Amino acid sequence: MSTPPGETCWTVIRAAAIGDSAARSAFADKYEAMIRGYLEIRWRGRLLASETGDAVQEVFVECLKPGGVLERADAGQGELRGLLRRVVQNVARRYEERAIKRGRIRPADTVWFAEVQGDEPGQATVFDRCWAHSIIEEATKRFRVLAAQDGEAGQRRVELLERRFGDDEPIRKIAAAWGLPAQDLHNAYKKARKEFYRCLREVIAFHRPDTTDLSGECRKVLEMIG
Repeated sequence: MSTPPGETCWTVIRAAAIGDSAARSAFADKYEAMIRGYLEIRWRGRLLASETGDAVQEVFVECLKPGGVLERADAGQGELRGLLRRVVQNVARRYEERAIKRGRIRPADTVWFAEVQGDEPGQATVFDRCWAHSIIEEATKRFRVLAAQDGEAGQRRVELLERRFGDDEPIRKIAAAWGLPAQDLHNAYKKARKEFYRCLREVIAFHRPDTTDLSGECRKVLEMIG
């Protein structure tokens, strides 16, 4: 799960742009869930929801085709998140406009799609939240691998962090359920947070190699998920 030394999102993109199959697979693995998540939210409850899978593939075609987005991508023009957001939103608009022209959507959806397409700030927020969730998920996977090296104690830290973050359970309640001293769990929780933030910083360093403030970027990602 660790990132090879010197590898960043931009080294992967440059390799994928020239046809490296491993880099292309890595690019898809990194971003497919995030792209799919955004489109599912955008089209939730709409007839176009059934075309989400095809739209995801079209995004990757736009990125990976000869002369496509990845060949033109420039790390000096801003972070990757903004680039991917523009590509995904352009593909989404293409599907919406095509569906409208072919009469394949409900009349009420025509107005709704126009509102969505006109709400750039709102859609950017939705996309950023999907991006943040993908970052957190990637960091969580790394944390689980890291914790697994410490056997049962590590697995307990994983569960402890999930119960604290996901369910907001008090330490004393978890300690009572596990029959352990609360102080032991406070210590384990402190270690789990340290391990998780280490993993989060590594993930952000991959996606934002230009940043000089990894701690600040961590805070931004956590704020994005709300």
